[in-house]
Amino acid sequence: MSLRFLSSITLRNRPLRNRVVFGAHTANMAEDGLPGARHIAYYEERARGGAAMIVVEPTPVHAATVLTRGNFRPSDDSVIPAFTRVTEAIKRHGAVAIQQIYHVGSHGDSDLSYHPHWSPSGYPSYHDSDGSHAMSDAEIEVTINAFTNAARRCRESGFDGVEVWAAYHSLLDQFWTPWSNRREDRWGSSLENRTRLSRTILQNIRDVCGNDFIVGLSISDEQDCNVALPRQELVDIVAMHDEAGLVDYVTCGTGSYFDFYKIMPTFQHEEKLGIGLAESIKVRLKNALVIAESHIRTPENAESVIASGAADLVSIVRGQIADPHLVNKAAEGRVEDVRGCLSCNQMCWGRRSRDYWISCLVNPSAGREFEWGGDRFDRSPAPKSVLVVGGGPAGLEAARVAAERGHAVKLIEASNLLGGHFRLAGLQPRRTQIIDLLDWYERQLTKLGVDVRLNTYVDAEDVVAEAADHVVIATGSLPPETGFQKALPQWDVMPGWECGNTASIEAVMARQARPGKRVLLLDEGGGWRGCGTAWKLAEDGHNVTLITPDPMVGRELQRVAADAPLRRTLANLGVRFVLESSILQWHGNGATVLSHLDGCHSRIDADTLVTATTNVAADGLAQSLLAMEIPFHTIGDGAAPRQAPYAIFEGRKTGLSL
Repeated sequence: MSLRFLSSITLRNRPLRNRVVFGAHTANMAEDGLPGARHIAYYEERARGGAAMIVVEPTPVHAATVLTRGNFRPSDDSVIPAFTRVTEAIKRHGAVAIQQIYHVGSHGDSDLSYHPHWSPSGYPSYHDSDGSHAMSDAEIEVTINAFTNAARRCRESGFDGVEVWAAYHSLLDQFWTPWSNRREDRWGSSLENRTRLSRTILQNIRDVCGNDFIVGLSISDEQDCNVALPRQELVDIVAMHDEAGLVDYVTCGTGSYFDFYKIMPTFQHEEKLGIGLAESIKVRLKNALVIAESHIRTPENAESVIASGAADLVSIVRGQIADPHLVNKAAEGRVEDVRGCLSCNQMCWGRRSRDYWISCLVNPSAGREFEWGGDRFDRSPAPKSVLVVGGGPAGLEAARVAAERGHAVKLIEASNLLGGHFRLAGLQPRRTQIIDLLDWYERQLTKLGVDVRLNTYVDAEDVVAEAADHVVIATGSLPPETGFQKALPQWDVMPGWECGNTASIEAVMARQARPGKRVLLLDEGGGWRGCGTAWKLAEDGHNVTLITPDPMVGRELQRVAADAPLRRTLANLGVRFVLESSILQWHGNGATVLSHLDGCHSRIDADTLVTATTNVAADGLAQSLLAMEIPFHTIGDGAAPRQAPYAIFEGRKTGLSL
């Protein structure tokens, strides 16, 4: 059966080979405001992988709207030669090249722009803590010209079109929205006036760039915020632009600066979030095509959207960061070979939120395509035998990549399942995408002929006996079983630890420990290890108190836009939060708790203490091999306990080096 999302479609006289778009997102890879080798190879890999249209990351049209240190130069024709290299790379693989252009209005970032924020009526930024000022007529004209010239640069650089950003309550959306547009001049009040800016910008782009130039519009829906535009009014506004022939397509996303968490929804949200707005828009439009985006991450998602008629195209962003060859694999009938996005945001938005260039947990080649040859593997000219000890994410990736390169690989795992502690994470609520990924690894290893040995413990003598050309040690990490707290470093062992009734989060998730009804969960990491286990315990009917030395639950999850939805979930499950505190002593049936704010002590009764503290490397085998002067590679938590992205990164890097 042919897949409808793989069928062709025409966009303003340009044929698209399928219905899949690699949508706009800030890759943050520019150097000195220009795209370089990293940026070009990143987009080229997705074009090579089959995407029909690439929307290159948004470029600020004016200095007031710079948001990242990796942004492109605003208002500067020197970008044209560099952008030309981007468009040439995209087009050489048959994809249409578009660039998004944007202005955030009041939601600026003074740390990066060093420019006053501009807005319709002077409302505060939801991006930083600063305010804005109401734009003068002259500043509005400057902005119109800035959009027009940005589009002209795109045309001169070889882009087939631009996507004008009006999503997330950006500047154009701010003018559309009565809450943020209190003006009484020709730019405010009536719908005609509130849309004057966007209509003028789009018409100017048409006039300057010509009738064969594609003009898109990016919008988003925010139904949980009562000051955002109601969906029906948003539909009316887009229909007005469509009837005037100003747009060729409309991209429909979710979220806004009012509720940032739906912009890049994690696994906590349902899939295909943007489909509701897309359906509403598509009913009204007479000319423009509709693109649905937001948590559309798999070929199955894409087929569902297109087959239902909800949209004409789909934007798959994180799914094609995770697997740039998603489209080609689907077209070749190899959907089972697509490496699925985990909707975790750890290395895409998680790195961008710290102003680094983006990458991917499951695909560390993202952002390194120019160094590693894309997400493809050259065969080794001299295949060797490779022994990998440990079947967690680091070992799995090392074994896969080594086998892809033609080496004869044996993978030995002590337990009865592959995945290590990563599999336990997949047993937390709503995290089954991790199990899907581990199933993918098993399929790939089988196809590649990797000799996988489960329930097999090896020591140094066994490794020597294997006589492999290369040895990779990926033995992971273990909970310390001491209750050591970073916040109270004077004690190597938590006072009262010997009283018992304690368990690590690993023991709980593996069902090796059965906590009592009342659980005190100590979380020093602020990530999914502790928070996801608290969620699981609460769902299973335990009364959970989560104690952390941090000023908030889920501190590390801020960077991935998951912390507030998580806290709401935990609160609704009755989880009690004890912040900026540590455990002075465990009594076996409760704890004496220290407040780091005022030094006061309190008592919390509990049947079981569950700890989410820093693990220690399980490096006994590595130490033995080192003593015997046997060469080997140590990767993942066996080198130092860290999060999954770094384990998979080291697995791929090592596999490529063999």
